[in-house]
Amino acid sequence: MTESTELINEILTSLGVETAYRNNALVLLEKGESRYLRDMKLNLTSTLTSEHLNTKECALLALSTAINNNNTLLTTYFTRYAEEQGATPAETGEAAGCASLLASNNVFYRFRHFTQKEKYTQIPARIRMQLMMKPVTGKEFFELMSLAISAVNGCEMCVNAHEDSLIKLGTTEERIFDAVRIASLVTASGKILY
Repeated sequence: MTESTELINEILTSLGVETAYRNNALVLLEKGESRYLRDMKLNLTSTLTSEHLNTKECALLALSTAINNNNTLLTTYFTRYAEEQGATPAETGEAAGCASLLASNNVFYRFRHFTQKEKYTQIPARIRMQLMMKPVTGKEFFELMSLAISAVNGCEMCVNAHEDSLIKLGTTEERIFDAVRIASLVTASGKILY
């Protein structure tokens, strides 16, 4: 067995996936004996660690990102992991709802930002956002998930708005940074594990 095959098997086992599983990306990395597999394994492991977020928060951020990215394999894993870390069905549901809500907001507000037409800022958005008003995960954490998803979706206006809200709520920049780091690592892993 090659080192690449061993690394892939370790990654799949850690996610609760059969070691026989392969997709096109994994096959390419395995055939090419890619050194990236070692990085990916370490990055995936570090996704669930933070000095500024607890493990349940890391899991919920990862879950929301996996759902945002429409990644079934990682959504299944991070749902299970979040539950193991004490996340309630209401909290995992909110992570899913956040991904969906921010998908609409990010498209809408990117459009407003890109066009920079005053007229579009005067027309009501008519996007229902009750989920943001009293989140079960708390206002600060919901803002953190919203920021992470907005960063993944590339909405500058939303990233700035959520970061500003978080700073006003007393969130540290290190906590914000870690949330975005987790979202970026889940997104990267999802390019290979799908």
